[in-house]
Amino acid sequence: MPDPTPDALFPGFDPLWVEGPGGRVFAQAGGDPAAPALLLLHGFPQTHAMWHRVAPALARGHRVICLDLKGYGWSQAPDDGVEAYAKRVLGREIVALMERIGHVRFTLAGHDRGARVGYRLALDDPGRVERLALLDIVPTLIQWERIEARPGMNPHWPFLAGPAPEPETAIGRDPNGYFEGLLRDWTGAKDLSAFDPRALALYRQSWNVPERIHAMCQDYRAGGPDGPDRAADAADLAAGRRLGMPVLVLASRDYLDKDKPESALDTWRRTFAPKAEGVSIPCGHFLAEESPAETLTALERFFG
Repeated sequence: MPDPTPDALFPGFDPLWVEGPGGRVFAQAGGDPAAPALLLLHGFPQTHAMWHRVAPALARGHRVICLDLKGYGWSQAPDDGVEAYAKRVLGREIVALMERIGHVRFTLAGHDRGARVGYRLALDDPGRVERLALLDIVPTLIQWERIEARPGMNPHWPFLAGPAPEPETAIGRDPNGYFEGLLRDWTGAKDLSAFDPRALALYRQSWNVPERIHAMCQDYRAGGPDGPDRAADAADLAAGRRLGMPVLVLASRDYLDKDKPESALDTWRRTFAPKAEGVSIPCGHFLAEESPAETLTALERFFG
């Protein structure tokens, strides 16, 4: 059997536990502690392990912190209601966590759900974020507009955001079958070959816990059609709030930008990041695992 411990995936990194306002949080930290801080936030339905193919190289010039989001991986999954998983709340909690480990300002890269936390944090507290890389998302408001215009698109969004305990119960009958099916569907190859068996073991370890299944659903309910995440986007767009720091949009050619009338980069430019730069990555949704070399090159050029 493969060794499922994160140390095998992150050589030279140290496990880090931090008590934060949203509960106890786990991270892997690597690189010179005196170097500029780079926070990496994972997506659904994964954990910090998704960064294992790019984090060691990024740690050559940064203090890299790969965090498990609240409810995912080894971080706590408190059952405090939908609002506790609003991206505005998660952003504030992450700012407090970063302060506790000595980083008032930092660069941030987020994939999927982690990118949603990242852009919300950067809009709400722009003085914290020096540079922002967004991997394979469009703003939550725009995502729902697309789903509503094309019923059946991204069906996991309305399913996971549905009333409790309906999705939790359905997923709980076969968590591996459900989540691995999503991983397969969203890759370019339509299989699990892109995922290191050790990382996949950690994903399975997380998503087989009922409390974490519930937390992931709460995450999506917060980003649901009537949730606080969409409302925050709408309010900020109406108020003309924009991301003032440098922004990089990485978009998958075979998932996010496939068969879309507007590219992810153009979407960000007309909404929150008018000066964003972008790179198209030839793969499915899981950029850092399917196309780590291209993803790393783009991130290194942007971060400097």
